[in-house]
Formats: sequence, structure tokens, C-alpha cells
Amino acid sequence: MEPPGITRHRRPFLAPLWVTLLALLVAAGVAYLLFRGATTTVVVLASVGEREPGTIDDPPISAEGEGRAQRLTQLFGAGGGLGRLDALYVSSERRAQQTAAPLAEQLHLAPTLFNPQQAASSAAGLLRDHEGSAVLVIGGSVALQQFLRQLSGSAEQPHAVGESDLLYIVSVPTFGRAHVLRLKY
Repeated sequence: MEPPGITRHRRPFLAPLWVTLLALLVAAGVAYLLFRGATTTVVVLASVGEREPGTIDDPPISAEGEGRAQRLTQLFGAGGGLGRLDALYVSSERRAQQTAAPLAEQLHLAPTLFNPQQAASSAAGLLRDHEGSAVLVIGGSVALQQFLRQLSGSAEQPHAVGESDLLYIVSVPTFGRAHVLRLKY
């Protein structure tokens, strides 16, 4: 019997180790890129000022509503640096436009108008167009309810969203669920 010849084929016993190491390295790179790309969009919802008593369909804001508009300007009027607003969304209602006018003038921002009946689609567009930004939305109670439901992903009815002295701050992360904070100002 002849001794076996020397074979030129080596068993790749280290190949599973190298493949596993490569897969872990690729997974770590993808996780890092996702972590760096994750952003949070902050949306502040503010109700329109009080209406002037009357019988017309789209009344102007009252003197108290003008005072609230000035307070919104004081809260969000800092033009640059930390805490600045990147966009301003305003309902097509007269009171919403009058509430937003002093702030838009001070910030030199052109407000984006939206139809109150299409507030849910406007909220989806806001998240798509202003990802990672800070946005103020001023509208009536029905529009704000739709915005809040769309942004938070909850079918739960918000409490007292029609009160004109309430602010809802909704933080919408890229991954995870939204958080809602309710403030009186």
C-alpha cells in the first residue's frame, strides 16, 4: 500500500470565524449609521386666539386673543441660535393667521397655510418636509386634534385641545413613539 499523497486542499476551518466577524462588523456599521441618522422633530401646537363675538363665520380675534398672539411672539420670537423655529404652519382661518402674524413678522418666516379639513395630511407632510426641525402649528381646535392624532399615532381623544391657552409639544423621533407634553401659557 502506498502512503497517501500530500493534498493541496486545506480545510477552511477558520472561514466560519472570519465570516462571523465580517457580519458583526457590517452590522455595527449599519447600527452606527442608523444611530447617527436618527432625528427628532419637535412640533408645537397652539390654538388660535379667542374670537370676537359676532355672527360671521370666520370672525377676527378678540383683544385677549391679540394678547395671546403677543405672548406666542415672546415665547418663540428669538430668531437665531438654540430654540429657534424652523417653520410655521398656520390654518387658513382668519383668527389663526392673525394669531401668527406678529410672530411671522418678527422671525421673517413665511407661514405655510393648510386647510383645516386636511390637517391630517398636512401633519404627515410636515413630518416628511421638516424632519429634525422645530415647527409651530397654529390652528383651530378641530385641526389641532387631527394634527395631534396624526403626530402622536394615537386614536385617543386629546383633552381640552380647544382651549386657547394650551400648548401641545409633540416630539416625534425617527425610531420609537412620539411623546406629548401639554402646557398652559
